[in-house]
Amino acid sequence: MTRRLLQTIDCDYMLPGLAAAFLRVEGDEAAFVETNTSHAVPKLLAALAAAQLRPEQVRWVIVTHVHLDHAGGASALMKALPNATLLAHPRAARHLIDPSRLVASATQVYGAENFARLYGVIEPIDPARVRSLEDGASIELGSSSLQVFHTRGHANHHFVVFDSTSSSVFTGDTFGLVYPRLQRAKRFAFPSTSPTDYDGLEARKSIDRVLSLGAERAFLTHFGEVRDLLVIADQLRRWLDLSDALVREAAALPPAEREPLLRRRLAAALEQAALEAGLSLDDNDWRLLDLDLGLNAQGLAFAAGKPLPFTTIST
Repeated sequence: MTRRLLQTIDCDYMLPGLAAAFLRVEGDEAAFVETNTSHAVPKLLAALAAAQLRPEQVRWVIVTHVHLDHAGGASALMKALPNATLLAHPRAARHLIDPSRLVASATQVYGAENFARLYGVIEPIDPARVRSLEDGASIELGSSSLQVFHTRGHANHHFVVFDSTSSSVFTGDTFGLVYPRLQRAKRFAFPSTSPTDYDGLEARKSIDRVLSLGAERAFLTHFGEVRDLLVIADQLRRWLDLSDALVREAAALPPAEREPLLRRRLAAALEQAALEAGLSLDDNDWRLLDLDLGLNAQGLAFAAGKPLPFTTIST
């Protein structure tokens, strides 16, 4: 019988239950999907050892996109896996080979000390070990295969990974955020509209594309395995409708007023959505939500500053 394993690894990024990576084993080969940051690499290698596999047996490291909570640990992980090839969207691959622009922009945002604390060291990766995957491309893992599908809306360099053997899809940020802490009552899911590529129309198309794969379960980087895909998709579409309406409202304001307004509107919407889910948000919930609240407001403010309409509200 072929050995088969699919494991969620909590990377303990900022808080437990915030960001995950995944170990997929088929026979004598393994793949990691997502790397989180360089600080998470010992956790990933420990999961590999617990599965009684050697670093030499990892064939693929796959990142859904190059935002640093998904791919910041790629160079450190690749150093530890001598036979692995790093797989990425064509628009993402060049930033893994030469991460200088990513590092410079993130350092400017966080400062050098905070950047090191959050992400550690990010180094260039040998181009010979990086492979770009076009939409629909397949790669083999043991007797199974994995297929990628490009999914815009959150980032223009994003793809999801479909694993037909386990009827699973690894969705990165395409299928929203479902933090375990916030699932104390009914399902509570919302999208990531972070800077700078948010596009509501494309985000809806990507949600539909994930559903069209027919997977029984999705593995969300934020966070873990879910099976009620239709319920989550419905919640995400309603959030996208709201997001697009807020972009239109913010576009009529002076640039300096956009982000504060959007943050207030999103906070009120989160509180209302939580109440509808039977969830009363406490201080710890708001601490968990604070980062996404800020990033989502920034992303919508950026979209509001674009010169032409970028999306169409669904009807």
